Amino acid sequence: MCGITGIFQLNNDNVSEIDIKKMVQSIKHRGPDGDGIYIKDKVALGHTRLSIIDLSTNANQPFYAIDNRYILVFNGEIYNYLEIKEELKNEYNFSTSSDTEVLMYSYLKWGKECMHKFNGMFSFAIYDIDLDELFCARDRFGVKPFYYYQDESRFLFSSEPISILSVLNEKPTPDYQRIYDYLIFNRTDHDDDTFFKGIKKLNHGSFLTIKNKKIELKRWYDLKKEAKNSFTNAEQYYNSLKDSIKLRLRSDVPVGLTLSGGLDSSTIAGMLMSDFNKSDVNTFSAVYGENQTGDESKFIDLFKGKLSNMHFIFPTPENLLTDLDKFIEAQQEPFGTTSIYASYSIMKEANESVKVMLNGQGADEHLAGYHYFFGNYFLVLFKKFKWLKLIRENINYYKTYKSTFALKSFIYFTLPKRLQSKMKVSEKGVLYADFSNIFFKTSSVPTKLFGSETLNESLLNHFEYKLEHLLKWDDRNSMRFGIESRNPFLDYRLIERSIFMDEKFKIDHGMTKTILREAIKNIVPSEIRLRKDKVGFETPEDEWFRREDFQKIIWEILNSDSFNNRGIIDPLVAVKQYQKHLNREINIAREIWKWVNLELWFRKFID
Repeated sequence: MCGITGIFQLNNDNVSEIDIKKMVQSIKHRGPDGDGIYIKDKVALGHTRLSIIDLSTNANQPFYAIDNRYILVFNGEIYNYLEIKEELKNEYNFSTSSDTEVLMYSYLKWGKECMHKFNGMFSFAIYDIDLDELFCARDRFGVKPFYYYQDESRFLFSSEPISILSVLNEKPTPDYQRIYDYLIFNRTDHDDDTFFKGIKKLNHGSFLTIKNKKIELKRWYDLKKEAKNSFTNAEQYYNSLKDSIKLRLRSDVPVGLTLSGGLDSSTIAGMLMSDFNKSDVNTFSAVYGENQTGDESKFIDLFKGKLSNMHFIFPTPENLLTDLDKFIEAQQEPFGTTSIYASYSIMKEANESVKVMLNGQGADEHLAGYHYFFGNYFLVLFKKFKWLKLIRENINYYKTYKSTFALKSFIYFTLPKRLQSKMKVSEKGVLYADFSNIFFKTSSVPTKLFGSETLNESLLNHFEYKLEHLLKWDDRNSMRFGIESRNPFLDYRLIERSIFMDEKFKIDHGMTKTILREAIKNIVPSEIRLRKDKVGFETPEDEWFRREDFQKIIWEILNSDSFNNRGIIDPLVAVKQYQKHLNREINIAREIWKWVNLELWFRKFID
């Protein structure tokens, strides 16, 4: 796990050593255990190392092979590197016990097809001196980041935008379409653009090559095509998840777990104890106090006496205010909720105990964990004329959750896409009309995320267009403090057999994740296994933003000249809505945060 960066000159100029060193230094937090650069003529590669597997200097990067013809910089983990190494050992002489060397020789053996061999998370770049070719690739689901920028003279890449920004010859400009989609739909990372105009991300499951000054982009993995042999029972699912966890426990440093008290992380905790005898695993939980939004202490406490190394972190509004500038800097792009601060706080504390953390990311996306998936499911029942079941499922949902949210979601998904967008715009009501009218027509979010005809199609679209922003936030938080985050629920073998399995294994009788709940009935407390609510790592931001210290910051922003002059958010409407929030007439904490976050991002990265 590391940070990678590089420069490839597209003209005849030599690379600036100052620039590559500056790029490496800007992502030093990703690799506190070492760094290195390769530089020759028009190519430079940089690396910062977080040592996880093979802690010796033999595994340092950039990594060289075959008389130094090939140079590799790699960020991530190939979990099945031992199995691949066994295939390669008769052809290559290995000098390390690292997955880095396995990746290198896999590329030499199988070329661009090597990625299909890998079970892991990765982004990497390999330079072939003889062919003067740069090959860059990214993992199936986008767990590990890869950003790039190209102009007439050079191609830049890095694990984080800030590294590219550090050597740009011009002031960065914002991408206003990203800003619109963020404010209206609360979506980011649904395509290859970023909030910085001109800085793009290599899409997940894709690679690019640079040769003869030409850049070619190509997709190497397509989940829709690879999905097959769907699970037909809970035991199959359990065994696949168990194998995923087993691979992700491979490490030469301590492994911990983020434990929220929710179904997904509790499943991992239960399996670590029951299948791997790891009741001593370090777990880290964010808590806020009884009756506070986001606090799950009563569920986390069910593991007391079973887990011996439980750590509790207490994110406070005072801490958020203290960390606010560094927090914004760590994420580098706007994000939709302060719930991400809970993860930030956990990583900040955890790096004193562990260097690897397991988490439950990805379960919601393939097991229909978000409640708006009920709307997709109801749409399927409606179109299949299963109207009696549709009525029963609506009744079950209402009895379970005392809410009509699922029915409202169903109605929303039946509307034309243009009307869906207009409803979202009118619902927010804070954007200037001129700004909204420009970007309303060009947003791709409704088609990508609200245009699904079936539940399984919706899940597939979440993997294609939504999951990645969650993975980005997790990567930025963990790597800010030199921690590698691993996702057992995102093993491609698990996803390929889950994504199109029968809907009854996802939603049934008003409950989500039915196959998982069945699979873990003997290892997770029933209070958690049969939970009806869904919280995750949230913060009580609604109350935080009513505090006097937060009011001071929020009022300053809403009344500032910079906020008023951006031409995006109408300050008069925002002021009225914030006052209603203070008066407890409404709860719009997430909208308030988006206004604040966007303005602070402008001030730090654009202004």
